[in-house]
Amino acid sequence: MKLTIFNGSPRGEDSNSTILIEQFLTGYNRINSDNVSINYISKSKLEKERKEIFRNADIILIFFPLYTDCMPGIVKNFFEDIFELKINKSKKIGFIVQSGFPESIHSTFVERYLNKFTQRLKCEYLGTVIKGGVEGIKIMPPVMTKKLFSRFQDLGEYFAKNESFSPEIKKKLLKPYKMNFGRKIMFFIFSKTGMANFYWNSNLKKNNAFAKRFNKPFVE
Repeated sequence: MKLTIFNGSPRGEDSNSTILIEQFLTGYNRINSDNVSINYISKSKLEKERKEIFRNADIILIFFPLYTDCMPGIVKNFFEDIFELKINKSKKIGFIVQSGFPESIHSTFVERYLNKFTQRLKCEYLGTVIKGGVEGIKIMPPVMTKKLFSRFQDLGEYFAKNESFSPEIKKKLLKPYKMNFGRKIMFFIFSKTGMANFYWNSNLKKNNAFAKRFNKPFVE
């Protein structure tokens, strides 16, 4: 059965989800050399094509980021569209949710929805892989991403062999589930020095929005 991937990041090809997909497929291709269809939900002009791709797919993985405890709007819209499809064959569907939050607990609530959603589609739920602390991996040196990338490669290899997620690798990626006391102290120090906001401030400056970061446009 052939694998089909949907990337639900609003950033499209220039996203952290894309990086994780690449690492996953590095491991996947060690076992399975079939071409994997990768579809970007952010490309609105291809909406009809995506529906047909989903309808005809056998095994589906959907990658997307968590934005302030919610899935992106384009992903929710995609789910509503495919729910209306008349699916005439069984599918296996799995999800990989990543976020900038260090703790993975934030994504466990959307996991419940994904499980219910798949059941309502009358498809087989392969589970949800959750990974926090992903924001910024594009600018991290290789020494900081080596373990993360290695685990995603192993996840992909296992999936190619078993058409399922490795429970052991899922458990490793889930850590830290909650922020421990040491991390809280570290984050407090970083926030006081300004280091905690370095990445976000650099993006604000790049988009000429740094001076507007405390604006409240909806407050009268």
